[in-house]
Amino acid sequence: MSDQPQESLPTSKVARAARFAKTGLKVGANYVQHYAKKAVGADSPTADLHQANAAELYGTLSEMKGSVLKVAQMLAMEKNLLPPAYAEQFRQAQYQTPPLSGPLVVKAFRDAFGHSPSEIFEEFDLNARQAASIGQVHFARKNGKNLAVKVQYPGVGASIRSDIAMVKPVALRIMGLKEETLRPYLAEVEARLLEETDYKLELSRGQAVAAKCGHLPHLQFPTYYPALSAARILAMDWLPGQHMQEFLAENPTAEVRNQLGQALWDFYQYQLRELRQLHADPHPGNFLFSLTDGGTVGVLDFGCVKDVPALEQQQFLALLAPETLADPTRLADLLTEAGVLRPTDSPALRSMYLRTLTQSLTLVGQPFRQETFDFGDPTYLKSLYALGDDLMQDADLRQQREPRGSAHFVYLNRTYVGLFSLLTELGAVVRTKYKG
Repeated sequence: MSDQPQESLPTSKVARAARFAKTGLKVGANYVQHYAKKAVGADSPTADLHQANAAELYGTLSEMKGSVLKVAQMLAMEKNLLPPAYAEQFRQAQYQTPPLSGPLVVKAFRDAFGHSPSEIFEEFDLNARQAASIGQVHFARKNGKNLAVKVQYPGVGASIRSDIAMVKPVALRIMGLKEETLRPYLAEVEARLLEETDYKLELSRGQAVAAKCGHLPHLQFPTYYPALSAARILAMDWLPGQHMQEFLAENPTAEVRNQLGQALWDFYQYQLRELRQLHADPHPGNFLFSLTDGGTVGVLDFGCVKDVPALEQQQFLALLAPETLADPTRLADLLTEAGVLRPTDSPALRSMYLRTLTQSLTLVGQPFRQETFDFGDPTYLKSLYALGDDLMQDADLRQQREPRGSAHFVYLNRTYVGLFSLLTELGAVVRTKYKG
């Protein structure tokens, strides 16, 4: 796949469907070739099939950008859902994809302001510094300040619903899931993706969260500039720091990594418990890490923010509390209140859900039940992914095709899996007990 700038982007529903259909045919042909070889006794490793299809699919997603690429980002975080070849390929979406060319960037500014970026800023680099799923980031200067200017790809907002309809059959094939299993997940994704295309909403959320969380130690938030922003353009301070892979390559000390991990943990605990609102896209590309003051985290991208209703907040925290697991009756009552258990369930079905939820909560809630937790031990995250694998293979659980529980838990769960993954990569030891 080339890293050269894209001169055009398929934006119409027909054009995007045609591009994706071409990839679907290629993926299908790879499957046919694989099974044909197997039929005649030839060697055709499944890993090779996944590698070929992952490269083909990711190439298309990178070219199309928008919501299909955002789904790839999300799936890369849910490693237990994907064969390794897909997970590794899609991880690229968290950092870099081919950027749009200069003329398309200039057109976006002329459409928004009636002026080119060179007329608005003292300096503007037409070469994107980062290019991701919904937009790309350019370096600029104005009034002596270094700025990050995010430019949204054309047609992203209009394409989301049709994109999800296109990607769903391929996602189901890759993950081996039934549509009923994925439906609530995709519905929630669609709602958040639509919000992510609203840069005015992102600006107001970024300002609000920075104001509410500015007192938390070792965090840094950009200042946003409404006069330099529009529906598809967002201007903010250029924060110092490096993305996680670059930062860790310089071997920061355990003390620095612990301070960074503590800052992230405290940020998410405060959001959930006090604000009932979460920065719900905790992949590595949305944070910058620096050695400032012994370790500072720059928080980027408030496009995906999950508002958590009071009831779901209380249920989520109650399910993770130590006393809940110690009291089976309390656990059953909470699961009934959350809509996971139903009065019409047979004793066997009720027992199955209680068994699997007890197993899940015992593992997922470990960090919340201790004074400190060592995320530097990679066996914990591996255990989480292994549990996901085991539950997906559970014959009794797979027979239950209907989703249960509140859809609000989709992003709550995703946020904390993403946070745990970040803390594990940092190798941080964190004080996890909430002090209030």
